[in-house]
Formats: sequence, C-alpha cells, structure tokens
Amino acid sequence: MSEPKHFGRRRRGGMRFRPSGGGGPKPGKNQEREAQQARADAVGEKISTAGEPLFERSRYQKEIERAENVAAGLPPDGAPVVHTGDTEVHANRDFREPHLDTPAEVKEEEAYTPVHVEEKPKTLFAAIKATAAKVIKKVQKLIRPVKKTHKEVIINTEALETRVAVSEEGRLEEFTIERTSEERLVGSIFKGRVRNLEDGLKAAFVDIGFEKNAFLHYWDIVPSNFDSGVEVVEREGGRRREKPKITQKDIPRLYPPGSDLIVQVTKGPIGTKGPRVTTNLVLPGRYLVLLPNSDQSGISRKIENQEERQRLKKILRQLTIPEGMGVIMRTVGEGQQLRYFVRDLALLLEEWNEIQAKIKKQPPATCVFQEPDLIERTVRDFLTEDVERIVVDSPQAHDRMRAMISKISKRSADKVKLYSDHQPIFDRFGITRQLESTFSRQVLLKSGGYIVVDETEALVAIDVNTGRHKSSKDQESTIFKVNMEAAEEICRQLRLRNMGGLIVLDFIDMKSRRDQQQVYSKMKEGLRRDKAKTHILPISQLGLMEMTRQRHSESVRSAVYDDCLYCKGKGKVKSAETMSVEIQRKLGEILKKRTRDESDFQLRIVVHPTVLQRLRTEDEKHFIEIEKRYFGRLNYRPDPAMHAEHFKIINAATNEELASV
Repeated sequence: MSEPKHFGRRRRGGMRFRPSGGGGPKPGKNQEREAQQARADAVGEKISTAGEPLFERSRYQKEIERAENVAAGLPPDGAPVVHTGDTEVHANRDFREPHLDTPAEVKEEEAYTPVHVEEKPKTLFAAIKATAAKVIKKVQKLIRPVKKTHKEVIINTEALETRVAVSEEGRLEEFTIERTSEERLVGSIFKGRVRNLEDGLKAAFVDIGFEKNAFLHYWDIVPSNFDSGVEVVEREGGRRREKPKITQKDIPRLYPPGSDLIVQVTKGPIGTKGPRVTTNLVLPGRYLVLLPNSDQSGISRKIENQEERQRLKKILRQLTIPEGMGVIMRTVGEGQQLRYFVRDLALLLEEWNEIQAKIKKQPPATCVFQEPDLIERTVRDFLTEDVERIVVDSPQAHDRMRAMISKISKRSADKVKLYSDHQPIFDRFGITRQLESTFSRQVLLKSGGYIVVDETEALVAIDVNTGRHKSSKDQESTIFKVNMEAAEEICRQLRLRNMGGLIVLDFIDMKSRRDQQQVYSKMKEGLRRDKAKTHILPISQLGLMEMTRQRHSESVRSAVYDDCLYCKGKGKVKSAETMSVEIQRKLGEILKKRTRDESDFQLRIVVHPTVLQRLRTEDEKHFIEIEKRYFGRLNYRPDPAMHAEHFKIINAATNEELASV
C-alpha cells in the first residue's frame, strides 16, 4: 500500500493561479469608501458598546491620529520606520519566519456532555423546588424534544485577575481577562478642566487627574451622527429640538482654558501618549445604551429580521426618554418585551442622575463614573436567553451577580451557579486545555491542517497550511475542506485572542471561483457573531484575503505576555557563527589601529560559552590567522552570565576594555 501524498501549502505545476476579479465582484466606489472607513476604525480606537459603534469618526480618524502623535512628540505617521536590507519594518516590530513542521493528525472530538455542577439547596423549600424543576424539564424533553446548544459562561475569580470564558458545546468561543491591579480607565467619565488649546493640532488638552493631560480633538467635541452600524429611529412627538450647530471654529470660544468639561475616556495612555477622551458620552445598559448628550435614538443593524426591527421601533417610540437624551437598542434586546426596556432605561437614568450629582459636588480632575469591572460587564453583555448557565467559583461574585440579575429578571438569576469543587474551574470545564491554542503560534484543525498566526504591532498575518489531512485522493476537495475549516477557526481565534487592526489571511490557493466565494461567505458568516466591528474583502488576485477588526482593548497576548528580556520579543538570537563573524570583524578593527612593533599585544575575548565553543573548534584556524597577520595573541574567557549576542574585547596587559558589543 502506497503512502498517502502530502500537499504543500502551494500547488505545484505551473504558475500561481490569479483569478480575475478576486473571487468576487470588482469593488465600486462605495466599497472602496467602506474599506477606507474600516481601516480607520480598526487602527483607531473609539467607545463601543459590546461591538455596537455609536458615533461616526472614521472620516476624521487619520487627522485625529496625526494630531495625537504630534502632541506626544512622535512623527505624524506614528512609529519610525527601520530599514533592514531590502525590507522595511516599523520600530519594535519583528518578522518571524513561519514554522512549517507538519503537526500530527488531530482526532475527531466526541459528543459534548455538559459538566454537572452540584449545588446544595439552602432550605428545604429550595430543595423541593429544585427537584420539581428537574422533573418538569425531563417531562418537557420527553413530550417535545428540542435541540438546544449548550452555551455557558465560566468565571474564574482570583486575587490578581478575573477570567471569563464563553463555551458552546464545550468549545471555547470567547475569552476575556482583567487584572485587578489595572485601573479601568477606558469607558470611565471624568470631570476635566481644559488646560490649553492647540489650534495647529485642533486639539484641547484636558486635566483629568493623571500625570499626562488627556488629548481631546475638536472632532471629538463637535456633536456627531450615528455610525453606519445604527439605524436612526425618529421618536414620536414631532421634530427633535433644534440645537445651535457647533463647528470647530466655535471650540476656542465655548471651551477656553480653565473651563470645565465632562469627558469619557476612549483610549488609555500608551507610551508617551496621554489618554484620549470625547464629550460624546455613552452609558451601556443590559438592553439599551443611554446617550445623555444626544437626542438621537436608533436600533443596532445587527438585528436583521425586519419584522423584529419594526416591533422594536414601536417599543422605542413608547419609551419615555428625557428631552435632550437618546437611546440605542442593543442586539441582546432582540425578542425582549417592553417591560425589560422600561426597567433598563430606569436603571440607566438613575445611574446618570448619580453621575450628575457627583459632577456638581466633586472638584475638577476627578472621576465621576468608573467603567464596571469584568463581573458586571459579563452580566451586562453575555447573559442572553441562549445562555444555559453562568458558573462562577467565588461565593461573593455569585451573590453579587444574582443580585444584579434579579433587578432585571428574577427568573434569569437562577442561571447563576456556584462551583465549589477542589479542582480548578477552568480545568474542570476543559478551558485550560483549549486556552493553550490561544497563546500558540500554530493552531491545529480537525482535518490535520493548521493555521499559523503572527501578530505584530499593527498587522496580523494568518497563514493556512494543509499539513496532514485524512483524504488525499482529490486534491481540490481537500484544499477546499481545509480552507473552510480554517475560515471557521480564524473567526474564533480573532475573538479569543482579541486581535485587531489590519489582518491578512493567506488561504491555500483554490482554482475554482465557486470555492473562493464559499470560503469568503464562510468568513462573513463567522464574523457576524463578533462583537467588534469588522470589514472583509474577497480573495484578491494575489490569493490573499484582507480584513480589518476594530480595536477595543489590547490583545490577550499583549495582556498576558511581556517581551523576552533575552531576545527582546524577536523570538530569535544570533547564531554562534554570526557572533564569530562579528568578533573577527571587531578584532580586525582594533588590531589595524595598533602601531606595528615587536612587543606582544595580548587581547582577552569574553563571550558566552556556546559562542566560545564555536571559536575554539570550527573557527579556530581563522583566529590563528588573525594572530599571525597582526602579531597579536588572543585568549578566551567564557562568561555564562553574558548574553549570547554580547562579547567583550579587553587588553590583557592593562585590563582596558577596548570593545563591548
């Protein structure tokens, strides 16, 4: 029996296929404009409520970023570019060569069985109620079997961090981590004071109580319309009250230095940049988002059912919203009744009244509203009707979540379960094992193929490889199968790793236009559930798929890992051969400067033991040649504590350090 053939990631035999039109229709002006807008959204950061952008900023994003960079003392276009040979990369951005070792074949996963969580009833009545509920559920399943997806939220709380995992059928779909030591700055509201205005940058610098003043661009002060992701809904009661139109020219007159300003942080301080803020405030709730400074209202376009949209518009017009304020109906409001929106609006207005009271009492440069912690945000963003249960391993967090949920829905409060086993909760639910792929550069697919993820400062490159697959009879169908699996996994990895910015996907080349279109459709379908705003283009003539994903916060990799102190994040160090070449070059430079005489000139070379091994074996003849040519003597000393890329050359007679590289 002959061994199965293994396809490489590129097809052999002939030139690379270049489909006309890139696997889809040629983009028109509107598509090009949307692509430019998506790029601006991905590179910049703005306030968003669980993936529902509120304000249109993309047209001015580049102008705002350039002004922010200049204010921070950086070049207008950001980090400087470093030229290395025939390539060009940004500073602190390193290219890593793909690791093409073929992974072992992956076995099919077994059917998922939900993990049982034993909870002890507190009272006899509670025990009877729990038993009766179990019996009713069993009877309902027998009478009318319903295929239900087991979706659950697993929460692990510890002294230094809180982790939240969303699992469907035992498969990790979303992951969030928050360190308790980190201040929740993004989304918080401050009573700031304008320190100075820079008309050249069209920006105000606002003191919000931090060492660096916050950066407020004029475009973030001028009231703006909704983003394209929200449909405007005209409320009953006639026209909205017309407000005087504010332009950039009015900013210096309306907000001179020394005036107070209520701002919300959209981006935390990074490097030399201070926080970035806006005056367009938003308060996210369970089903609604309150807009205290905008009298527009709308519905998220992610709700696609037209009948449901009409029903929600009718509900929105029934809500009693204070004059001068607006709301946005969130995606989780789909299918909900009027009373839930009324209750949510009441809670948001109560919260806004508390903020206003703090604004009146507190002095400038203080926080009047802090973004909720991860536990509260989980209740706000993840507890939907399709969530079967929320399992948490902290009694305090358990009681707190039940109290918060009871304000909205007492029935939903029963979904919160307390985990009390000795085994760590993430191990018990199989999350720890799945998280390994989140931090791995190589992610295996069920068919035996794999994807390689390289994350840089502003661009993510994802490469698809066939690896070892189960069927090698039909090359085209195998490649198509791997690409379809990869498309699904890529969408999942983007959510898990929280990667944003520009993303380039290199699928395995497909000759069929139909196959290309199906992979593109699979990507679009997988990205629909992403809470971050995304924009994707069809496969190009170069066989690449380009997309953007809006940044909400730093990626999981950036949050969990620091750059290696040894390799500085490169993932590679210079080889012993390279170090030998550099030492020889430096020796030649030092010895050429020396005046020729009959005296013995001794040099001591201090290097890492691995480099010294090379100098004393393969390259020994070259160093002997140097001694003869320049009438010098060389001796060596190993230093295990020295970096493998460092070396010293010392005058043995005077102990003078001649070179330290």
